[in-house]
Amino acid sequence: MKIWHVDDVMTTEVVTAAPAATYRQLVDLIIERRVGAVPVIDDFRRVTGVVSEADLLRKIEYAEDDQPRLFEGRRRRDQRGKAAAGTAAELMSTPAVTALRGTSIPSAARIMEREQVKHLPVTDDLGRLVGIVSRADLLRVHLRADDDIRTDVDSGVLQALSIAGSVKARVVDGVLTLTGRVDRRSTAERAVAAARQIPGVAAVTDRVAFDYDDNWLEGAVSPLGIA
Repeated sequence: MKIWHVDDVMTTEVVTAAPAATYRQLVDLIIERRVGAVPVIDDFRRVTGVVSEADLLRKIEYAEDDQPRLFEGRRRRDQRGKAAAGTAAELMSTPAVTALRGTSIPSAARIMEREQVKHLPVTDDLGRLVGIVSRADLLRVHLRADDDIRTDVDSGVLQALSIAGSVKARVVDGVLTLTGRVDRRSTAERAVAAARQIPGVAAVTDRVAFDYDDNWLEGAVSPLGIA
């Protein structure tokens, strides 16, 4: 079973900017290249920050409100500062939120959610830029063919749990249905849990029956008082 990483969905020809790039140059890059964010890199291709559309929009947002206000919060002061900025070094969000090459798709999604970013530069072990992923890129995993998903379920779940002969997998539009019968309830639950981790599986319908409910043993006490 193939584990999908950011390497599988990232854009490798990344639109970048130098720290000295001007506001106008950044706007031109984002509009002409149709990207939502531009990593700012140094001479060694190390990512020093990211300029997003939101960063550039501060200049428009504060065009009629350029005077600081009493008791203005730090976040608003920072945004007002970006409205007056003229170079990538002044506009960029830093330190950049990045992902290492080899980061799994779920991990990348969690980073984006936690840090509230829409684009994630991908770096190597030395911090050098090798690609970039967007939220839309991460969704590509759900464009996998149903047959490919089913093959992964067969090999990575059913065969791994030695239940390929007793449980069958069917995938339609990314929805996986497991049917059959196994000996233990814990085996059925492990199969469903593992299937949910297969890239491209949008949902799992569990129709696996079992002969023996071994879950009652958790925390049970034997007649001899041995847990």
